[in-house]
Amino acid sequence: MTGDADVPAYRVRALPGIPEVRPGDDLVKLIAAAATADGTCQLADGDVLLVTSKIVSKAEGRIVEATDREAAIDRETVRLVARRGPLRIVENRQGLVMAAAGVDASNTPAGTVLLLPEDPDRSARALRDGLRTELGVDVGVVISDTFGRPWRSGLTDVAIGAAGVRVLDDLRGGTDANGNPLSATVVATADELAAAGDLVKGKAAGLPVAVVRGLGHVVEETGDGARAMVRGAAGDMFRLGTSEAVREAVTLRRTVRDFTDEPVDPGAVRRAVAAAVTAPAPHHTTPWRFVLLESATARERLLDAMRNAWIADLRGDGKSEESIAKRVRRGDVLRNAPYLAVPCMVLDGAHTYPDARRNAAEREMFVVAHGAGIQNFLVALAGEQLGSAWISSTMFCRDVVREVLGLPGDWEPMGAVAIGRPAGASRPRAARDADDFVVVR
Repeated sequence: MTGDADVPAYRVRALPGIPEVRPGDDLVKLIAAAATADGTCQLADGDVLLVTSKIVSKAEGRIVEATDREAAIDRETVRLVARRGPLRIVENRQGLVMAAAGVDASNTPAGTVLLLPEDPDRSARALRDGLRTELGVDVGVVISDTFGRPWRSGLTDVAIGAAGVRVLDDLRGGTDANGNPLSATVVATADELAAAGDLVKGKAAGLPVAVVRGLGHVVEETGDGARAMVRGAAGDMFRLGTSEAVREAVTLRRTVRDFTDEPVDPGAVRRAVAAAVTAPAPHHTTPWRFVLLESATARERLLDAMRNAWIADLRGDGKSEESIAKRVRRGDVLRNAPYLAVPCMVLDGAHTYPDARRNAAEREMFVVAHGAGIQNFLVALAGEQLGSAWISSTMFCRDVVREVLGLPGDWEPMGAVAIGRPAGASRPRAARDADDFVVVR
């Protein structure tokens, strides 16, 4: 890009003359030789050197024998994000989320694969320090690799390693040209540099290094490495791919009995209801109904009436007052929750048979379908970062629940679900081996 003297401008050009890089080569000397091939130094203070990660990996000996690329990807993967057929999006050892963990079977001898540099920021620092010693120039260094991106077709180069470069330009706290405050603008400067370099390097032109001149303001001695650009888990709204999200939500689904006072988003509960009603059910029926108790008054009225009904039943059973008090306290989890849902089963569409055995089986089918819906509900709540506890107590006083909530007589309350933000971390779940629960015939 060029322009008038008073208009911001920069120039990006490939650096020719880099030979095929082999394990053990001194990359500093190779780049320095190419930069001085015509007898003058083609690098100057304030330049940014853009280096394709492949030549860094080759020089560092990150070529490994691998008849099975998938096994190499496994070794470099720390977390599976998404899978579609043979394609895997994973988090690799460098903390990068990318296809195939960055394991590349191109531009490397048959039977081998190329791994990313072990520590790209360290590699960038070594290049910067080496060129300062070799050529006496103070340049920034960006090591780039090719990424696909969510929601966008096509590939682009991004920075995976950097030294002496302002990788992120935080504009928050400033204003735009119209005086509007900038509250969320953080520019990925190192990625923009990497993409600009790829325009002149190309993917198959044999030009693995480019130089940007005219952007000396982004070169700084204490610049962060590219690791600073990796978004942490806490700030990643799209951390999970489809299959991992399902597995993670199922794993996160725990019975929570202690909640904070933080209000529950009713929209999150309704989204969980939408997931619940996708469960399978007999005869194409929809046997689920959810009563959502969003006011404290409604919750207290129901729980008081249920408590009185339990006490009356337990006294009728001859239980001691001490035993009754202990049993009633088990329902405190419902009182401690800032939100309650009462799932109900309806038998609309159930078949009627001439014998009790088949009618009992028909009802069981609906109960099973209702349980499947509740499981969907609980898992979806976990996906919303909400804790829950499914308490079966309404089943012991269904008439009372129907009366207090004004429900039709054919609605069968199937417990109550306490919902809220967990007050603390759940205890580790004991590992369960799936084979302990499987019989193969």
